[in-house]
Amino acid sequence: MTRLISAGRDTVNYPDRGATAHRPLPAGYNHLHHRARLGHGRAVFEAAGTAVTTFEAHRTSGMRVRADAGAVRPGSWVIVGIGLGPLRIDAPCEVIWTAYEPARIGFAYGTLAGHPERGEESFIVDMDPDGTVWFTVTAFSQPNAWYTRLAGPVIPFLQLSYARWLGHNLRKLAATG
Repeated sequence: MTRLISAGRDTVNYPDRGATAHRPLPAGYNHLHHRARLGHGRAVFEAAGTAVTTFEAHRTSGMRVRADAGAVRPGSWVIVGIGLGPLRIDAPCEVIWTAYEPARIGFAYGTLAGHPERGEESFIVDMDPDGTVWFTVTAFSQPNAWYTRLAGPVIPFLQLSYARWLGHNLRKLAATG
């Protein structure tokens, strides 16, 4: 069941709350869509789904994650530390929707005030009827800080690189999980 948090709680810093749950993504943003094959079978699906919804996939990909819950749920908050050593930027987000379904597990979070970007990103693990397991990252974003505006087209490239890295690490986590 996919749960979308009530739109009455306007804490995110962009107007298109929940847009990663459906297509098309809103105009006026950079769009990202990356899909990676993780493997095959229920065990891979469940291990990958757990790694995504507990932020283990983010942590093993080099992010510092502080979350107010062990597993994602609509309305929970998370701060993702981006960068190296003391040069980290905190990126606060709120979980907008979750999916805990027989063949689909994941969530989307939206940016909060203080995040260097403005937008939403979803992380979904799904299993095809033939048992093939996929990881998909979908996002829309635009700069929200002087340094992300200054970086211009480098930011979408970095976002795609991170989505690929996340998929690579998730494939390893799911294979050993």
